Amino acid sequence: MKKPDFHILVCNSYRVAGDAQGYCNKQGSTDLIQYIMEECGDRGIDAAVSSTACLNVCAQGPIMVIQPNNLWYGGITEEKIDDILDALEEGEAVEDYLITD
Repeated sequence: MKKPDFHILVCNSYRVAGDAQGYCNKQGSTDLIQYIMEECGDRGIDAAVSSTACLNVCAQGPIMVIQPNNLWYGGITEEKIDDILDALEEGEAVEDYLITD
């Protein structure tokens, strides 16, 4: 298997019992996952996109993490995703959306 260039993780608020019930899920992270997958495909970005359990930063959700760059983005929306993917294509980050240093 060829390793993708990026692994994009999107919090979907899964809990130990398996139910998605947290903030990110309630803010539509499931739809954002599909949007990210489609945008990466359209742009030719080689990325695996995965849904995750709770990433424990609910106050800043929905959360998206891009590896191996270790970029943590909060409050993601489709518009922010477009900006983030534009920057990723340029090898940059969108500093205004980052929730970590």
